[in-house]
Amino acid sequence: MKLSWSHVVLNVRDEKKILDFYTETLGFNVSDSGPVTKNGPNIIFMSQNKDEHHQLAIVSARKDEDTSTSLNHLAFRVESFDDVKTLHSKLASAGVNVLPLSHGNTLSLYFSDPEGNGLEVFWDTPWHVAQPEGILWDTSLNQAEALAWVEETFSNKPAFSKREDANGDWINRP
Repeated sequence: MKLSWSHVVLNVRDEKKILDFYTETLGFNVSDSGPVTKNGPNIIFMSQNKDEHHQLAIVSARKDEDTSTSLNHLAFRVESFDDVKTLHSKLASAGVNVLPLSHGNTLSLYFSDPEGNGLEVFWDTPWHVAQPEGILWDTSLNQAEALAWVEETFSNKPAFSKREDANGDWINRP
């Protein structure tokens, strides 16, 4: 199984200050934003690459008294659905708690390393879905069943389209 780098999500204290730094100083563009959950903190997705919905995201969830890192999670892309299934089996065998989430554009597994650092391993679906989205998916499904479930579950969401039709339109959204 080959892992390739995808994105990083940071918990931040001062959303405006960090957003200004990454957009004005480093040249990232905002691709999406919204609350993580109904009453949860805001998440802002950014990218410099039209082929990547986000390379960086920030979550306004860090408190001044926190002594932990600002890192939310590290994310890795895998090449096949079978890679996700194989990893899920390995994690389950090792007793690792896994949260399987689909964002519509991915089928993801969220878990922590032994020191509590958040990790995401995901496989891209053929669709683009405006973010944030996150719905539990059934890891017992085969690839065809999982893709049918994703399409049925997310087809009514904003900006749902075939990935190739989205053509990087998430960059510089108002």
